[in-house]
Amino acid sequence: MESLLMTYDELSLSPGFSVLCSGTDRGFSSVSIDSRKILPGALFVALTGTAVDGHSFIEAALKAGASGIMAAKSRLESFNIVSLAKARNKTLLAAENTLTGLQNAAAIYLRKFPKLIKIAITGSAGKTTTKEIAAAVISREKKVICNSGNLNSETGLPLSVFNVREEHEAGIFEAGMNRRGEIAELAGVLNPDIALITNVGSAHIGILGSRQAIAEEKKQIFSRFNGTQKALIPAEDEFKDFLAANVAGKIIFYGQDSFAQLESCRSLGLAGTEIFWAGEKINFPLPGAFNFKNALAALAIARELSVSDKSAAEGLRSVKPLFGRGEIFNGKVTLIRDCYNSNPESLEAALSYCDSVEWPGRKVYIIGSMLELGGISEDAHRQMGLLLSRSNAEMVFLYGAETEAAAEQLTAGGKKYFKTVKMDELKQALGSFIKQGDLVLLKGSRGCALEELTPVITGDEVRAANVNGTGGQNC
Repeated sequence: MESLLMTYDELSLSPGFSVLCSGTDRGFSSVSIDSRKILPGALFVALTGTAVDGHSFIEAALKAGASGIMAAKSRLESFNIVSLAKARNKTLLAAENTLTGLQNAAAIYLRKFPKLIKIAITGSAGKTTTKEIAAAVISREKKVICNSGNLNSETGLPLSVFNVREEHEAGIFEAGMNRRGEIAELAGVLNPDIALITNVGSAHIGILGSRQAIAEEKKQIFSRFNGTQKALIPAEDEFKDFLAANVAGKIIFYGQDSFAQLESCRSLGLAGTEIFWAGEKINFPLPGAFNFKNALAALAIARELSVSDKSAAEGLRSVKPLFGRGEIFNGKVTLIRDCYNSNPESLEAALSYCDSVEWPGRKVYIIGSMLELGGISEDAHRQMGLLLSRSNAEMVFLYGAETEAAAEQLTAGGKKYFKTVKMDELKQALGSFIKQGDLVLLKGSRGCALEELTPVITGDEVRAANVNGTGGQNC
C-alpha cells in the first residue's frame, strides 16, 4: 500500500463527517468513486447517482481492498452498510451528502499544502487548452500538478486534488460546470490564489438560460476571495466589467495589449502562430486566433508566478495539440479535427480560421450539432447555416437533428450540402466525396462522436455513396 494521504482522524475533525466505526487502517492512500478502480488502502466514496447508486457497490469496494467507506446517512440502513464495514473491520464515515463529503475531503486535504500556489481556470471555452499551455510554461521553473485531461467536474476536480504531493509548487486546475452552483462548489474545494476566466460564451446556455447567467456562474470562481487573491479577466470580453465588479481581490485584465514582451504575432496557417516575445521568435504550434488567446491567458497566469520570458518562450514552443481540439492530420487529405466540443462562439472561430487558410484544393466542412443550447438551439443552428453558406467550403456535411435549421439556410444560400442523422450514411457519403488534396474541418459537440469519421477522411476506410447536393435523411 502506498503512503497515506490522510488519516481518518484528520478527516473526522472537519464538520460534516461522522465516524460510525473505526477500522484497523489509520487512513487512506487514494480515493475512488468507482469500485472497479479500487486500489488497496483506498477510501471509497459512494455517490448517490440518478441512474446508479454507489452504495450498491460498497461490498465490492471492501473486497477489493478499500480501507474505508464514505456513505450517505440516508442509505446506511437500506444497504446494511454498518454491518458490512464492521464485518471487515473497516472505517465508515457518514455524510449528509457524499458528493459534498468528497468535495470537503479534497478541500481538507489541500490544507496540508499551505505553500502550494492554487490556480483555477474556468470559462465557456479554452479551459483545458489554457491549462495545458500554462502547465507547459510554468513547469519550466516550478513543479506543477494539474487535472488529468478534462477532469474538471464536481467529482473530477476533487479527485484530481488528491494527486497533490509535497513537492508540488503550483496546482493548475480547470473548473467546469454542468449545473448552477457547481463553480462555487469547486471554488470551495480549491480556495484559489489565482483564478482566471477565459471567456463567457454560450456553452451550457441550455442549463443556465442566458449568457448573463453564465457570466454569473463563471464569476463564482472568485467567490472564496478575501482580498489577497488575483482575478484574471479577459480584457476583450463584453462581460469584463461585470466579472470584475465587487471582487475581493486584485483585478488584472489580460489580452494582446497587456504584455510589454509581446512585440508582434502573425498566423502561420496550419503551422500555428509566429510570436515575437521579448526579442525571441516563437513558433507556437497550435493554430488559430482562439489558441493564441489561450496562450495569452496562460502567459497571464505565468506572469503572476514571475516565470521568466525565456521559460515562457520555451513552454509555448513545447505545447502539443490535445485530442479533438484543433488537431492537424497531414497526408493525402489534411484534416483539422476540432470535435471535442462545439458552441456558437467556437464554431464561428473554427469557420473563420479555416476560411482564412490559403489552400490550393477544396475545403470541406463536416459540422455536427451544437448540443446543450436549450431554447436558443434553433436560432444558433440557423446562424450556423448562414455562416456556412457564406464560407469558403466547396461542400458542407451536416450531422444531427439540430442541424435542420442550418440546412434551410444552406438551401436558401445555394451552398452544396449533405445532411443526415445516421453515422453510417455520413461515412458512406464522405467515402465517396473526399479526395486527395482536400482540407477538411471536423467540428461538432462531444455527443456527436465525429472522431469516428477520422479513418474515412484520412483514407484508412473507404465507403461508397452518391453525394448530390442535399442527400441524406431529412430530420
